[in-house]
Amino acid sequence: MSIPVLTIDGPSGAGKGTVSRLVSKKLGWNYLDSGSIYRSLAIAIQNTSVQVSDVDAIVEVASAMALEFECGDELVVKLNGENITGQLGLESTGSIASQIAAYPSVRAVLLKKQQDFKQLPGLVADGRDMGTVVFPDAEYKVFLTASAQKRAARRYKQLIEKEIDANIDEITSEIEARDRRDRERETAPLAMAVGALYIDSSDLTIDQVVEDVLNLIR
Repeated sequence: MSIPVLTIDGPSGAGKGTVSRLVSKKLGWNYLDSGSIYRSLAIAIQNTSVQVSDVDAIVEVASAMALEFECGDELVVKLNGENITGQLGLESTGSIASQIAAYPSVRAVLLKKQQDFKQLPGLVADGRDMGTVVFPDAEYKVFLTASAQKRAARRYKQLIEKEIDANIDEITSEIEARDRRDRERETAPLAMAVGALYIDSSDLTIDQVVEDVLNLIR
């Protein structure tokens, strides 16, 4: 039986995660947050005595780890049954994740891990290369973006609400720099998949974006 896949790619801060989770809940489909994959492996490594330089051992840990994504009011990520959501955003987690992402053999294992999320009744996959690399044959593809200024304003609002000091000009510069890195990197650069529905969310509400995506499925 054919298993439908919806990929939602785009730059950081465009609303991919929120839209993907809402769409997956409305459709009753499985959900893949690809951005958590490498960070989850970083946490798995920290729970062992494996060194970040030991590529073969990292591949073994990656092959053995079991991941679950639960879309409630907030995303819950479970590693081997343990809730690791709170650890994903730690600086130490991100540092290890960036190092292990450079190993081709690790990337190959994690690519297979992501593809294993394709299960009935369907899958919503959120990331930067879901429609181009991980699920190139997906039936439905979306490229969700927004201007750097709009994304910076959203991030600024989030930080201020958490009472974290922030400078909107610095945030805008960081977003623009990250966009350039994502577009220009050699491995799986950020790009819109052929045939993808292009959505600019700069002046749209989350509900409007969700409706546009659901209309694509319908």
